[in-house]
Amino acid sequence: MTIRPITAAEARACSRVIRESFLTVAEEFGITPENAPRFTAFAVTEERVRREMTEGQQVIACFTREGEMAGCYSLRLPDGEAGELNHLCVLPAFRHRHIGALLMRDALERAGQHGCRRMTLSLVEENARLKRWYGSFGFVSVRTEKFDFFPFTCGYMERRL
Repeated sequence: MTIRPITAAEARACSRVIRESFLTVAEEFGITPENAPRFTAFAVTEERVRREMTEGQQVIACFTREGEMAGCYSLRLPDGEAGELNHLCVLPAFRHRHIGALLMRDALERAGQHGCRRMTLSLVEENARLKRWYGSFGFVSVRTEKFDFFPFTCGYMERRL
């Protein structure tokens, strides 16, 4: 098993992992392409992953086991002050094997190596289980925001590095 930055050739596989992983959240909270077309499960494409790969100070890393991508995350490092964690996910078939924790620790370490002093993330605020999980890594809620284009509240968390 390995955690490493993805290659351009893996952009399609990475976008599939993200969509399939976030689809379980969509199903749990009644999020559909009709009521939230911009939600991660419906909006992340191969082209978007490729674009994120080429944007400055962005890392997309994946967890692979026996050559199969099981999870990933993206980390935006725009200014060295705060790393922004996005798309941390694990395919349903690989969950409950501590892969998410390995990805989180890798993202925290990578952000620290880039000089970040804190890390931020956003999530479906109503997802209490996920908020507790992020809390177990030292993240605290800092604000919420309601957008017209989402049927849920966006929660924002951060932690010092």
